[in-house]
Amino acid sequence: MLNNNPSVVLAGGGTAGHVNPLLATADALRELNPKVHITAVGTSGGLETQLVPAAGYPLKTIEKVPFPRKPNFDAFTFLPRFGHSIRAAKEILRDAEADVVVGFGGYVSTPIYLAAKSMDIPVVVHEGNARPGMANKLGARFARLVALTFRSTNLKARNGETQVLGLPLAKNISELANDSEQREQLKQEVLDQFGFDSTRPIMVVTGGSLGAQRLNDVVSDCGHDIIDAGIQVLHITGKGKLEGVRVKTEELDERGYRVIDYLLGMEKAYSIADLVLTRSGAGMVAEVTGLGIPAVFVPLPIGNGEQALNAQDVVEAGGALLVSDRNFTTTWFKSKVLSLFGGEKLKEMSLKARAVSPLDGAHTLATKILEIAS
Repeated sequence: MLNNNPSVVLAGGGTAGHVNPLLATADALRELNPKVHITAVGTSGGLETQLVPAAGYPLKTIEKVPFPRKPNFDAFTFLPRFGHSIRAAKEILRDAEADVVVGFGGYVSTPIYLAAKSMDIPVVVHEGNARPGMANKLGARFARLVALTFRSTNLKARNGETQVLGLPLAKNISELANDSEQREQLKQEVLDQFGFDSTRPIMVVTGGSLGAQRLNDVVSDCGHDIIDAGIQVLHITGKGKLEGVRVKTEELDERGYRVIDYLLGMEKAYSIADLVLTRSGAGMVAEVTGLGIPAVFVPLPIGNGEQALNAQDVVEAGGALLVSDRNFTTTWFKSKVLSLFGGEKLKEMSLKARAVSPLDGAHTLATKILEIAS
């Protein structure tokens, strides 16, 4: 029997890498079925506490209970606290009368997965990174569907379906890729905003909202070489990191080296970019790849190496370059990056990048979720 008023619980939080695809999926669900009831579940200390309510969705929170890595006080209290989280998750699912649970990873997903399993509620897992996290490895054991962002991700549903759907992207990003007229209009607006010359190529440099000191230092040190090569720059330093870059490049401003600390709406930067130099978080890789923008990825040097893996598919396809943080030097930059400009290299990379990453991940995932909920 068709369920016209399905209840969907979306779990994930802590970082933008979990929250943004959750919200993109929620928007796609609502667009496909305005009667869908959506409940988001996160923790009380993550970005979701700001982003989810701002997007117009109700948020329920569960205590963050990390799995203990060594014997200490947290190890002794883990089981009762984790049990409490599962009970809280069950209460949320009962109150929501959930028809399906969708997890995007992170601490909150584990108790939600286990609660849903015990209540015989179907589970959908979306894995954003190339290297799956512990929560999603658990959820994949009994998930009806495991949806992957990257083809190379080593995660499969034990008894359900596994599909590469791409990362659910915000609507403004996917529309930019699918509407060439809108993209060109936005490009002209941004060129005018920053005073760029439309006849010269533009490199966008960004380390995310907090910036990346290594990227800032190397690129700004090469400022004269970049400008002398006829390339313009939009350098987004990250909050609190503006002055160091500005001091080194201030005299280059009138020649096309623009420095800002933050840009609200990355689609503006994407619309003018001939090349993006950035870290390789899953969201960034999916966005620039889907938009067909050639990239140079410098993975974050901490963590378990997932950022390097995130870029693997597009690098192997020839749509991007990958260099370690340690090897990203002024010598490497001048040799490898500046040589991409001129000729047809960037056009070739653009076509290869665009073929790697699906742009309709949010719509496809939402369609699958509603099928399972019915």
